[in-house]
Amino acid sequence: MSEKRLAVVTGAARGIGRAIVLELLKHGRIVAGLDINEEQLSELEKAVKEAGFNVVTKCIDITDTDKFTDALEDLASEYSGIGILVNNAGITRDRLLLQMSNEDFDKVIDVNLRAAFIATRVASRSMVRNKFGRIINISSVAGIMGNAGQTNYSASKAGLIGMAKTAARELAKKNVTANCIAPGFIDTEMSRKLPEPVIEAAKQLIPMRKIGSVEDVAKAVAFLAGDEAGYITGQVLCVDGGMAM
Repeated sequence: MSEKRLAVVTGAARGIGRAIVLELLKHGRIVAGLDINEEQLSELEKAVKEAGFNVVTKCIDITDTDKFTDALEDLASEYSGIGILVNNAGITRDRLLLQMSNEDFDKVIDVNLRAAFIATRVASRSMVRNKFGRIINISSVAGIMGNAGQTNYSASKAGLIGMAKTAARELAKKNVTANCIAPGFIDTEMSRKLPEPVIEAAKQLIPMRKIGSVEDVAKAVAFLAGDEAGYITGQVLCVDGGMAM
């Protein structure tokens, strides 16, 4: 059963990542949460303990390829492989295309896409060996539709889709699936900082006329991570209230 296999979640300390950690724990997973923010990781550990669970945490800069690789390989060694990988870590550096710097483009690609490639490469080794794996990339509707002011972010999220589809083709024979979840407008700390008129305007673009919750995304991750989703691979599941259809 996949419940006993280690699940690794990047960007785990808050928002969607934190909800994913808690949801996977509720489904009986062994979960390792990785994040760059040590203080927020401590808060995650406290919340998990209050919910009656335990979580393994690692404070790591996922753009440091060597340290990130070592951390993942250590986890794989300790838990006899990585069974579930959720590439959730992501940042934004929004600016219009003509004003975007090389540094802002590269930073977003490094965190959102390149680190996911590193994690997928490491995790796939034990998945192939164990003949089981679930790779889940947290993309975005911005990676499907594009979004003004987010050339870097949209490119990174579209890249996650292409990478998952390729991994799905390469690894399917070893019982390893690779899928994407594309959240739409989700209620997070970041979205709550937006002016009310912006939030209301965003709702008008959503057929369901409401903002999604982090739990909506987490439940979709739990489904794709489960045994019931074993024949689903190379797909993009939009959790967006119909925004991108």
